Amino acid sequence: MTAQLELFDDNPEDWRRAWRAMPRFEQDDLTPKRSVLVHFATDDDAEAFAKAIGQTLTPDTRSIWFPEAEIGRMTDKRFVTATPRPPQFPIYIVSKGRADTRFTNKALAKMLVPHYVVVEQAEAATYRAALEGRAEVLVLDPEFQARYDTFDDLGNAKSKGPGPARNFAWEHSRALGADWHWVMDDNITGFYRLWHNIKTPVATGAIFEAMEDFALRYENLAMAGPNYFMFAARKTKMPPFVRNTRIYSCNLIRNDLPFRWRGRYNEDTDLSLRLLKAGWATVLFNAFLAYKLTTQTVAGGNTREFYARDGTRAKSEMLVRMHPDLARLAERFGRVHHFVDYSAFRFLSLLPKPGLDLVDRPDEFGMKLESRDPIYSTWTTSPDDPEQGDGSPLEPSKPTTSPG
Repeated sequence: MTAQLELFDDNPEDWRRAWRAMPRFEQDDLTPKRSVLVHFATDDDAEAFAKAIGQTLTPDTRSIWFPEAEIGRMTDKRFVTATPRPPQFPIYIVSKGRADTRFTNKALAKMLVPHYVVVEQAEAATYRAALEGRAEVLVLDPEFQARYDTFDDLGNAKSKGPGPARNFAWEHSRALGADWHWVMDDNITGFYRLWHNIKTPVATGAIFEAMEDFALRYENLAMAGPNYFMFAARKTKMPPFVRNTRIYSCNLIRNDLPFRWRGRYNEDTDLSLRLLKAGWATVLFNAFLAYKLTTQTVAGGNTREFYARDGTRAKSEMLVRMHPDLARLAERFGRVHHFVDYSAFRFLSLLPKPGLDLVDRPDEFGMKLESRDPIYSTWTTSPDDPEQGDGSPLEPSKPTTSPG
């Protein structure tokens, strides 16, 4: 059975139409239906209450569930494919001063995904000796740094950030004849699939393949990517994707766009906004997630040059100068941040390509859910595997050892 795709908005029914022929996605509302604040006059009262409900309360306990909530665990599950499933478009990691950590390189190596790592000439040999998996070093052409638009008057007084390397990756992918390319930060430790309210590790490149397949359905989709792990609330009901917002740190970009990266800071947000203002759409996936370490907690990159001295004010102020119509300064968590209003792009629809006809059933892109035996640490197909959801026969997988 097939069904012609129509224009849609992100309401609970419309996303299901758009999500046809994509991996199954079910996210329940696990938020509390009712909450009561209980006060205790003494420690003895607290202990008596804990005994009455059969749970443990410590001085650090701030909330509990009754009955006691089952903890959703991800460490004993993973999504795999029988064979490697690399994406069809090239992947680039832009990196500086992190040859010793190589978080994103390690994550992609475990997923058997080939990729490029863009570095400056002075660090090329160090990176070549350290990289894991099917990774190739590309040396950044200094011309991309020389002509990069930093959107300020500081010139070479400070690092120009990752923007020049991102533009270099863009042109390199075009020279390869690719229609799209991926560009990623170097501090991503892993990729996940949000599956029944559990952020489950993915040990295959099939999630990139799935995101590419979705992106190629639309004429006006310019950029897409996975949401941050920490921004996808596990207990909140949400759609598998949202339209027309910023795409951070792991970007799938259409190559024929008349735009390039700019700005010493916040180049992700700036590019997203320029695309949206020009009428292009973006898609941020909640079904697929990237675990990115907080920039200022990882040595290397621009941590010392950008943030150790200036904090977050300079980057936020630059974004306000770039987009005064949509961005403003706001103080959160004791620091100056920027706030961007994306509501102006709420009604910008995705335009299906002519003749797009989607099979009205899920496509797992070869992914199977495995569970690990706690005693023997072997992996076997999980009884919760989504492939079993359509009633099709499922061949049991042979036990394997944990990768890496």
